[in-house]
This record gives sequence, C-alpha cells and structure tokens, in this order.
Amino acid sequence: MTQQKKVIIIGSGLGGLSCGAILAKNGFDVTVLEQGVQVGGCLQCFSRRGAKFETGMHFIGSAAHGQTLDKLMRYLEIDKTVTLSQLDPQGYDIVALGGKKYAFANGREAFLKQLTDYFPSQHDNLVRYYDLIEEIANASSLHSLKYADSDSPLNMEYQLRSINAVIDEVITDPLLAKVLVGNLPLYAAEKDKTPFATHAFIMDFYNQSAFRVKGGSDSIATALMGTINRYGGEVLTRKKVTRIICDDTHAVGVEVNGKDTLPCDIIISDAHPMRTLELLDTKLIRPAFRKRINHIPQTVGGFSVYLHFKEKTVPYLNYNYYGYQGDTPWDCERYSPESWPKGFLYMHFCPEGDTQYASTGVILSYMQMADVEQWKGTKVGRRGQDYEDFKREKAERLIDVLEEHFPNIRTQIQNYYTSTPLTYLDYTGTEGGSMYGNAKDISLGSACRVPQRTKVPNLYLTGQNINSHGMLGVLVGTIVTCSELLTAKTIYEQIKEANE
Repeated sequence: MTQQKKVIIIGSGLGGLSCGAILAKNGFDVTVLEQGVQVGGCLQCFSRRGAKFETGMHFIGSAAHGQTLDKLMRYLEIDKTVTLSQLDPQGYDIVALGGKKYAFANGREAFLKQLTDYFPSQHDNLVRYYDLIEEIANASSLHSLKYADSDSPLNMEYQLRSINAVIDEVITDPLLAKVLVGNLPLYAAEKDKTPFATHAFIMDFYNQSAFRVKGGSDSIATALMGTINRYGGEVLTRKKVTRIICDDTHAVGVEVNGKDTLPCDIIISDAHPMRTLELLDTKLIRPAFRKRINHIPQTVGGFSVYLHFKEKTVPYLNYNYYGYQGDTPWDCERYSPESWPKGFLYMHFCPEGDTQYASTGVILSYMQMADVEQWKGTKVGRRGQDYEDFKREKAERLIDVLEEHFPNIRTQIQNYYTSTPLTYLDYTGTEGGSMYGNAKDISLGSACRVPQRTKVPNLYLTGQNINSHGMLGVLVGTIVTCSELLTAKTIYEQIKEANE
C-alpha cells in the first residue's frame, strides 16, 4: 500500500482550508496549522455583547444553482452546511454619487435595462461594455471552470490595460463611467494602474448573482474544516509556524511555536508571501526573488466601524451601499486628514433567522498604514489612549457621513467597535494592513504576480496573492496550487463529477 504524502498547510484562511479540503479528498495526509485561536482568516467573525460581526467576507457572487461558485461549493462539500441569502436582484449594489443613487441589477437584461433607464443615450455603449465583461470572464478557463490548456490572448490584453482607459474608450458619458466603477472598494482599484480584467472578473462574478452568508461567513471555515476532518485531515489552532526547515534540496518540515518540529513531504503556505519568505533561511530562495516579492505594491488598508443597532430600529438592507462625498469614486485612497473619508461601503450582517431588521452592520473606508504607523509594534488592546482617541474621532466622522445618506442612523446605534490596518496586520499578517494583499499594476506587469511554485521544489503558495482576493479569486488560486499536485485536468473532472 502506498504511504500517504504528508502535507502541512500554514494558515487557515480560505486558501489554506480549501487546499486542505481538495488534497484530503484526494488521499493526502493533511494538517492545517493556524497561529491564532480562531480559524478562517478573513472568514472570521467576532461577537461583542451578544452581537455578531463579519470581518472580511461580507458577500459572495455566482452562487445560484449551476453557477461557478455553486459548483465549487458542491465540490468542496460545503453547499449543504453553508446557508446563503440572496441580495436584491434588482439592486444588489447601490452607488450613491453626486446626490443620486444608481442600482446594479443581476443578469444581463436587467443590468442593461436599469442603467439604460439612468443613461438612455448610452444603451449601445452599455451593451458593448457588458459584452466585453462577459467575453473576458468566459475567456478564463479558471473563472468559467472550463478546462483548457491555455487561456485566450484576450485575457493578457486586458491585464495590460487599465480600468479607466478601457471604460473611457467604451462609455462616452463621464458620469456613467464613474458609476460603473462605483464598487471599486471591493478590489481597491487605482486609476491608471488596476487592470481592466480585474474589474471584468469582479463585475461578472457579482452580476450573475449576489449573496450574503446567513449567520456569518465563519460557517464557510467550519464547513471546510468538516470536509478536511471527514477525509482524515486535521486543523490545529495555536500552532504558529516559526520556521520552514530545509535541507540542501527541499523543505523537510516546519518548526512550530519556536520549539516543536513537524516533518512533512509537502508544504503549502497560505500566509502572505512576505511572511512566508521570513520563515525561510535557505539558499534555494535567491536574493533577487526575495527582493521582487518584497517590493510588490500592496492594496490600501481599511478602517471599519462595526455598528450594533438598537433592537428593531434599522430595517435590513438587502444590498450593499457605496457612498461618495465627491463626484468620483477614483482617488478615494488619496486623501488628506481633512478630506477623509472620500467614500465608504456600508453593509448589514445577515442573521440566521428573521431579516426584517438588522442587528449589526459595518462601514468600511480606506485608510493608509501611514495613518497608524506610530502605533505599529504595539499589541491589540494595548496600543494606548491616543490610539483609542484616534479611532473614536475617525469613527465619529464616518458615522456623521453615513448620517448624511441615512438620516437618524446615529440615534439607532447602540454600540460600535473599530478596526484599522493594524488590526488586519495582527490578525491576517497581510503586509501593511492591506485589505486585499498584493496590488495589480499594469505598469509592472508580471513583476507584481506571485507564482504558486517556489524554488523550494515541495513548497507552494496559496491564498489571495496567487490569483485574486474574494471567495472566487481565492478558490481559483487554490485550484492553481492544487493542480501542481493533482493536475488541473483532474480537478476540473472532479468538479464536473461533483455537479452531475
């Protein structure tokens, strides 16, 4: 009988847990090591005074029956234990710009009709825009789950052209051009830098369908752990990997909590690539590679205000709300202390039961690590009164802005809590407290891409930095990583079988 290959996965974010589930299903001996007390990375939720809050995975797309994410959830065997609640198909996203509100509807015809109603002269241009979105998404074998040896050159073309350049070429109404990027906080897009392909994948993903996870996205982490356990794997908490141990040719194991050594055949790191390199002291990783990874730009950080509402005072919003103080979503991350916040994203938590009223919600706005740099190196809960004062001032300002869009909301808030880029840094290890890890930049091309393979032949990377963030982006990265051990064709065939 062939001995199972021992796989150690560093980190229990979506990338680590999904890799663990796929490999455990395929006969590998899987152990996932999580440094914290709670698994899930950005799938984590937290509770305060009986109220529950999302931290990262606020909503997902393409999860209706037969759509891409639905197929992947069935393959990962989590579809029956994760309960979804669909956002309003007639307006799952609302963009508030220049004193007016614009809704994004699900599905081709509804999306085009809704925006044509706002911009009648742009109908033909909107059709061109939508066709291009679909064409780019379908050209990716990973995003469409259609196995192909290589993707269409179309993808490469739109990886090298910026969002605003392409939209300005297709859309002739400047206001509509701004509305179409109104959801850019979902991917922290930057003008003249972020590839149009990133925008296309996001728009296609959510335009097919949009859902929140009932009771919180930590149920996804719990469900994935269940799959790993069913196939003989395990997920261990309070196990901080402090070193990846290598000999002259490959990795032989990991050091845990600075003392224990666990041998293995394969290592997959779901940690940020920079954090992974910090664990490696080997000549197999060349200085030039370290330098390139360490110089990849990061997406902006975020400041969140978690709102606990008074009971039965705030009607549940079955959509996401993007509010802007100026006349453009662009450059929201380029702010002065006086002009912050230029924009925000407001969402409600989806409870397990009755959704007539919201119990909690979140306001999210950009924040640079530079804004909290003076407290870097301090620990959660011990950063000092000046830090607490800083957060309170920012939270009050953000609530004031929300009040302009939702009058009287302040009187309906029972308590609130906050997080900054330091919180992201502490809980997820992402560089600079970045919301979405490595940034895509058309001027850097492949220099800002992180490969799933490393020069250590049995060490692989996974997570949002391998492909993209978000549930589909991370799972696509998982397929890429696991394809190194199983082949892409095998995984595609298994996904197909799981959905027959």
